[in-house]
Amino acid sequence: MATDSGTRIDPSADEVSNYDYQNDTVARSGLVDDLQARIDGEVRFDEYSRQLYATDASLYEVLPIGVVYPRSTDDVAAVMSYCAQREIPVLPRGGGTSLAGQTVNEAVVLDFSRYMNELVETRPDDRRARAQPGIKLGDLNGELADHGLKFAPDPAWGDKSVLGGAIGNNSTGAHSLQYGKTDAYIEECEVVLADGTVTTFGELTREELRDRADPDGNLEAQIYAEIERILAEEGEEIESHYPDLKRNVSGYNLDWVLEDAQDGTVNVASLLAGSEGTLAIVTEAEISLEPIPETKSMALLAYEGLIEAMEDVADILEHDPAAVEVLDDVLIDLARDTAEFEDVVGMLPEGTRTVLIVEFYADDAETGRRKVADLLADRTNGVDPAADPTAGRTVVDAPVRAFDAMEAHDEAKREKFWKMRKSGLPILLSRTTDEKHGSFIEDTAIPPANLPEYVAEFQEILEEHDTFASFYAHAGPGVLHIRPLINTKSVEGVETMESIADAVTDLVVKYGGSVSGEHGDGRARTQWNEKLYGPDLWETFRELKSAFDPDWLLNPGQVVGVDAAAVESGEKPERARTVDMTENLRFDPAYEFDAGFDPALEWDNDNGMQGMVELCHGCGGCRGPQETTGGVMCPTYRASEEEMTTTRGRANMLRQAMSGDLPDDPTDEEFMHEVLDLCIGCKGCAKDCPSEVDMAKLKAEVTHAYHQEHGSSVRDRIFANVDALAGLGSAFAPLSNLATKVPGARTVLEKAVGIAPERTLPSFRRTTLQDWFDERGPQVPADEAERQALLFPDTYTNYSHPEVGKAAVRVLEAAGVHVQLANRTDSGRPAHSKGFLDKSRATARDNVDALVPAVEEGWDVVLVEPSDAVMFQSDYLDLLSGEDVETLAANAYGVCEYLDTFRLDEGADWDTAGETLTYHGHCHQKATKKDHHAVGVLRRAGYDVDPLDSGCCGMAGSFGYEAEHFSMSKAIGSILFDQIGESRGDTVVAPGASCRTQLDDWDESDGEPPHPVEKLDAALA
Repeated sequence: MATDSGTRIDPSADEVSNYDYQNDTVARSGLVDDLQARIDGEVRFDEYSRQLYATDASLYEVLPIGVVYPRSTDDVAAVMSYCAQREIPVLPRGGGTSLAGQTVNEAVVLDFSRYMNELVETRPDDRRARAQPGIKLGDLNGELADHGLKFAPDPAWGDKSVLGGAIGNNSTGAHSLQYGKTDAYIEECEVVLADGTVTTFGELTREELRDRADPDGNLEAQIYAEIERILAEEGEEIESHYPDLKRNVSGYNLDWVLEDAQDGTVNVASLLAGSEGTLAIVTEAEISLEPIPETKSMALLAYEGLIEAMEDVADILEHDPAAVEVLDDVLIDLARDTAEFEDVVGMLPEGTRTVLIVEFYADDAETGRRKVADLLADRTNGVDPAADPTAGRTVVDAPVRAFDAMEAHDEAKREKFWKMRKSGLPILLSRTTDEKHGSFIEDTAIPPANLPEYVAEFQEILEEHDTFASFYAHAGPGVLHIRPLINTKSVEGVETMESIADAVTDLVVKYGGSVSGEHGDGRARTQWNEKLYGPDLWETFRELKSAFDPDWLLNPGQVVGVDAAAVESGEKPERARTVDMTENLRFDPAYEFDAGFDPALEWDNDNGMQGMVELCHGCGGCRGPQETTGGVMCPTYRASEEEMTTTRGRANMLRQAMSGDLPDDPTDEEFMHEVLDLCIGCKGCAKDCPSEVDMAKLKAEVTHAYHQEHGSSVRDRIFANVDALAGLGSAFAPLSNLATKVPGARTVLEKAVGIAPERTLPSFRRTTLQDWFDERGPQVPADEAERQALLFPDTYTNYSHPEVGKAAVRVLEAAGVHVQLANRTDSGRPAHSKGFLDKSRATARDNVDALVPAVEEGWDVVLVEPSDAVMFQSDYLDLLSGEDVETLAANAYGVCEYLDTFRLDEGADWDTAGETLTYHGHCHQKATKKDHHAVGVLRRAGYDVDPLDSGCCGMAGSFGYEAEHFSMSKAIGSILFDQIGESRGDTVVAPGASCRTQLDDWDESDGEPPHPVEKLDAALA
């Protein structure tokens, strides 16, 4: 036997198969050693890694046995062979974005997204490509775009989901009317079978299939034999029980294989589509490609109600659109009350309660416009089809239902239409109550002609259960996303969930639909497949599963399972039992939450801090690559590609620590180091996460509690009090600047305090910004000014770079502002970022007391440093409550934000000679949606500005100075450096002091880049 120290065990397979790997640390330790000795990839069976993979984007949570990151097909085969001998279940997984729970199981998880994520080959002339299963669809299409080609299925989360997941789910997307599902594009798959055999599945003639079939042969021959049997004996049953739909991904893909077989061929690889890793493990796939459309045109149709819109769908399909999407009144009303979407929804015609967004693909703009015109001529009031002069169009005899319509032909307006459609998910996922919009019956598929009756009866089911849901998404193929509001923390809520699912499944069968048209079976819907297909096909599914996987080791219990009698008799193991949708819920009636400390910050949401901790639903939005998704989050994931460094990883781990699933408390040393240490507080998740999980704020809470419990390091206290330190440095300059240049000084700093010796430390000026202004005074008299502003001389600007503050004063005065300096330098940001919330609160209170009287007299507060501006505007509201802090927050501005908000720059004279600037905005400004102001002002001043869709620079205040974080800081920065290298600007500008330090260390040839206000100062005529 193994010991906790990891001594290897290798008894016989019969002995090992009886070990409880889930709960036996010793047995798991032996597994780690055995597996690591067999593969080149990584093996992680520690508690933290297991908990990271216990959840996906569904309602479910199942602790895996462990996690393996394979590097090759050989690795996968070695793991599968080893696990097969010991009867250990295996689960292939990609991005973990599945909504039905099919990527969580009590198994050894194979995460393909880390290493097996390459585009292997592209053959543009054949419109073919070969790729590994872990490649993100966004990356795949990014590489194919140069050839004018794409992988056609376009799931909404394609920038985060992977090819293997698309095959496992038989994924599609908004344009399935045009492209169908993934099964149409799978030409061939290299796979590892359940016994570890590596083989290739592709297209065979029926004769070849029969030749290879042998029920007494090896595993592959047995698989062929079962497929041939099903085709020969079950064809009539398949044809009679499978729904006639474009979008059915429930059960196994037998109808697709049967349709091929009727033409004389069988592509066994397409049988893997929608199998959710239960039949074989895909290690490489050859896929067919489609050309990227030349152009697109869109129409938005406005309706008085959802049923009227549903009645129109079938007729709209006669116009051959590429997509028909719906958004109902529930989401329109919610979007109207959301700052991000209110302007988009505001463009809708008055009285709109439901919209259909219809998109057409076209070879040229004229054709696209004609397609929209044909549609609108038949769909809106006030149009006489007989009087329409459009030549050659077919008039559809359809009743007029849309009361108004809008068109979109240019890209910007089309993006607005799609933005409104995509507003649904972020809004639904932002609830911090115990009630959540669950995805347990979310994507039923119904023949479009039956949608009106189906929707009406679905609404009745919801009313009977005293809840509601929104109806949105893919109306064209009949796949509506419907998430009822339920509370699974209560027994009644769980019962309601199952009752709704049961009733809706009956409704689906009644109207010839499928329980899943997009997101698969998994734990949420597998139990309903027998009702959908009948007992005979359910048994066929079991036989097919047994042929591929005799011991039911591959993701067991999903898609199909066995009944209790088979388990009790010993015919099948417990793991083969059909998963129950009410089991393994992430939040169930037994769930308990205990943070272990009282929150120190204000939490203006339902359930307070607990609501925020539980907010992440696991969609994986934080896993997007910078090059395809842009945005701010999640910088450390983009640099490391470690699940732990995603917002999802940290949020789940924090919840699991506070609910007792982890052995550690959130304030334990190991938890702080493993989970929160690399969160750099960029705030990007508060904006880019669909649920707006605010990990920076959560980290501040936990770090504060950690300090309260364990104390703090010397380095943390130094950084928290950097304003006082900078004041001393300035008072003793230039001697203070020479101190760090003494030989050996940097080594001492590293060993004593932990400062990275590679970093350029700030230097201090003897004459501060305050000194300069006291001598100079204001230049615009108060009685002649447009506005009057108190410029806050933050620590960095006042003591280290007063030239930026001087530029701000001159620019403000050129814009007609009467300027005075606030008699304070510390915003509280340094202490806040290090989790010293008592100190940052005290500083915030002092600043509020000092500045609010001036604000009440008509002064504005203006800040040069973005992180300090956001501290005033946002973080103070987390530290303090009351009218005074709200007044200060509402009247505090970044300097460029101030100029732009009040258009003060329009009164200044500029002379820029057309210089081109590359603008990198500060992550805190981006997170609060204020980074665009500088771009607007610089452009009006005459600069040609190329704004980067960049994330954090990696410096993140003190983070980049800390020795243990230096390499991560540079790795994050390299992403920004690459973007700058590809930009068209002559000069880089950045408002953040940290960003400018990072950029200076990256390229020391030109010195530190300027602040945008310095370029404005230089442009003053």
